[in-house]
Amino acid sequence: MITWRRFGSGEPQTMGRQRMSDFSRELAVAVQAVRQAARVCMAVRAGLHQADAVSKTDQSPVTVADYASQAVVASVLRAQCPQDVLVAEESAAELRRPEAAAVRRAVVERVAGELGSQAGEKQVLTWVDCGQGGGAGGNPERFWTLDPIDGTKGFLRGDQYAVALALVVAGRPVVGVLACPHLEVTDAQGKARGVLLAAVRGQGTRELLLEGEGLEPSRAVCVSRVSQASQARLCESYESGHSDHDAAGDVARRLGLTLPPVRMDSQAKYACVALGRAELYLRFPTVATRPENIWDHAAGVIVVEEAGGQVSDLAGQGLDFSRGSGLTANRGVVASNGLLQEAVLAALRGTGD
Repeated sequence: MITWRRFGSGEPQTMGRQRMSDFSRELAVAVQAVRQAARVCMAVRAGLHQADAVSKTDQSPVTVADYASQAVVASVLRAQCPQDVLVAEESAAELRRPEAAAVRRAVVERVAGELGSQAGEKQVLTWVDCGQGGGAGGNPERFWTLDPIDGTKGFLRGDQYAVALALVVAGRPVVGVLACPHLEVTDAQGKARGVLLAAVRGQGTRELLLEGEGLEPSRAVCVSRVSQASQARLCESYESGHSDHDAAGDVARRLGLTLPPVRMDSQAKYACVALGRAELYLRFPTVATRPENIWDHAAGVIVVEEAGGQVSDLAGQGLDFSRGSGLTANRGVVASNGLLQEAVLAALRGTGD
């Protein structure tokens, strides 16, 4: 059994719902990888000149921190779990372009600063490309999925972003680690710090020290117990291109929500639901033919579910991570504290969705 020690307490707590032996090693590896990646992201974010973005072929921005974060996570997984496939958002193709030379040098510098002299240019590009180990229709039964910076636009604005890593087995996330460096909490000493949430299927969600070491100290986190929709706090995407705000507003009116929605980037929205800071997260597709990416949801899903919440698509079906890099069997996302899930789905049926 793994024991966890609460923040500021010398008393260990044993997680007793079931044995964690199957995934305890993977949890430790994931926490290490995400912590190191978050450290790189925070270092880049502290010097905004390092966060200059290049545009990918779909015109979305990608930064030094996106590439460096992915390289760091891939290096840890390759060393600790060499047989596992990694499905991640970025590839090194854009970095290899001549016009990306300055960004490429900055990425290598950042990775070397975290991992040491073995992180030369060739090795860093290889690590980034490890994320292309699986694609649509090519995922094995067990794989990792990573968004090295979920919410790149938020990162560039100085708003919310996340490093999100999950282990998927048989189409379900079984380990998830979510770092939200800009989603601050205040500890017992009054010091503000970012959030690191870690979950294992059947074992609950724990908050660990973002800049700590190992798996202790930690504390259990739990969704809120608000059961009246009129009192619910709703999170939704900051970018209207990521989620249909009008559709969410229609559902909010049907539910009788009285509080304005909180709009933020990244899987920090899942973290807010898991931590009890919000009761609902709604995501409506803006392009019917474009499925959600698995790396945008896998870590957040298990973090919310293991904190006591529920996650489904707009039809009430569980999210299926077994079909490649896209959630092609699902449309949209409803995440809640569980107590409000059926009410939201009923409101969706009333809107014709």
